[in-house]
Amino acid sequence: MRKFSVGRHAASQTRFVFLAAQWQDLVMLNYEVDPCLLRQYVPTGTELDLFDGKTYVSLVGFRFHRTKMAGVISIPFHVNFAEVNLRFYVCRKMGSEERRGVAFLAEIVPKRVVARIARAVYSENYFCFPMRHFQMMEAAKKIVGYEWRAHDRWCKLRAEVCGIPEHPAEGSLEQFITEHYWGYVTQRNGQCLEYHVEHPRWRVWKSELAGLEGDTSSVYGPELGEVLQSKPDCTFVADGSPVTVYAGRKVE
Repeated sequence: MRKFSVGRHAASQTRFVFLAAQWQDLVMLNYEVDPCLLRQYVPTGTELDLFDGKTYVSLVGFRFHRTKMAGVISIPFHVNFAEVNLRFYVCRKMGSEERRGVAFLAEIVPKRVVARIARAVYSENYFCFPMRHFQMMEAAKKIVGYEWRAHDRWCKLRAEVCGIPEHPAEGSLEQFITEHYWGYVTQRNGQCLEYHVEHPRWRVWKSELAGLEGDTSSVYGPELGEVLQSKPDCTFVADGSPVTVYAGRKVE
């Protein structure tokens, strides 16, 4: 059984806080993919992180709440908003340490300032599109959804859950997906930027009633768009927590 560890130890090694926020109601659709689809996107100095020999991408919708730049500065009208991103999993080995992280294929937000800052500071592939999100309760059932309009077409990410969320089982795919505590971004000059993301372990609801509607090829391209139109291999909702994103450093 594969073991995972919470990556909090590195916070003291970083210089300062770039962003602090609450991340809430993370809807996660996870797809096994051919690793060849991702080879060109793997940041320098990292390699694909596999789970039981398989490669995964995740389409994730969630809400930013009480967002503060540098951990203290709130930008008016940019405190609470939604994001949808498509990510995959990588790792970087430093001697005996293995830093397990994510790399993003594309990130969607409804705020132009957020997209511009992310592109300028981290060279992340951000898009600014109109977005809607909703959360509702029907008896014991919780329904969470995120929608975005790309090129005059709406896409919808939605999940239904019930019961009480629990921490993922040790060595499970849900634990693999949620417990990556580093971010890696390819810069314009081809170098790699590494940043640390700190948060406690999330609890999750497994969901058999989760899916995606709409054509995603215009944002993610035809091959990944086709993947996202297929049935996910694993779907769940994570409750979220306070999150701290630390300033990035170039990978030497």
